[in-house]
Amino acid sequence: MDIATVIGLILGVVVIAGSIVLGGSIAIFINIPSFIVVVVGSIAAVLTAFPMSAVLRMPAIMKNAIFAKPPDLSALIAELVKYAEVARRDGILSLENHTESMSDEFIVQGVRMAVDGTDPELIEQIMEIDLENLMDRHAQGKAVLDGMGKYAPAFGMIGTLIGLVAMLGNMEDPSGIGAGMAVALLTTLYGAIMSNAIFLPMADKLALRSGEEALAKTIIIKGVMSIQAGDNPRVVDSKLRTFLPPSLRAAGDDAEMKQAA
Repeated sequence: MDIATVIGLILGVVVIAGSIVLGGSIAIFINIPSFIVVVVGSIAAVLTAFPMSAVLRMPAIMKNAIFAKPPDLSALIAELVKYAEVARRDGILSLENHTESMSDEFIVQGVRMAVDGTDPELIEQIMEIDLENLMDRHAQGKAVLDGMGKYAPAFGMIGTLIGLVAMLGNMEDPSGIGAGMAVALLTTLYGAIMSNAIFLPMADKLALRSGEEALAKTIIIKGVMSIQAGDNPRVVDSKLRTFLPPSLRAAGDDAEMKQAA
């Protein structure tokens, strides 16, 4: 579970709810028709904009934003270096016996192609195409949440306009104008909350997770290609560690020095 996402969602709800409680009665902020206009209207717009399969995956997409764990790049590099050592010592064909213990199916895919003697350029091409398709799927999932974040305020404004038209069409009782205006503005409030407290932040978190996974897959591609080329494990380690931020590179160097000692 991503604690930052959970804390952000809870904190956003607490801040909004606290402001409502401190500012007046909770009851005046509850209006079912306004809520329906925003939620159902946004879903209708997303259904129009995206295929049904993408919309039905929205709960799973939102779940990924909360529960997806960032990859441990240092551990991934250490694993690839270990396989480079095995290939250097026992030959690349010996990696076939290690596929069941590999942590990522993407590593298994690349290693099996290398073991089978597939042309290196073809291995890299296939793995990069696989990565591109993964990024396209991630982009579509993010686009659905972006769509909800874009359409929710729009339908909030539509609901407000509907309420204003209804209110202005019935001006016989001036005392009801204030209450009618408050109800009309609630749809705008609902749309703004849903967009800025839920959908757009979760879409941004998905983009972050997608970038992290893409980096991990890129490291795997470079690692497999180095193993296939028969590079020295130290060269593989140095090459892959260039993808890490300086702090993690330093930590890796310290760990390697302790192991050598």
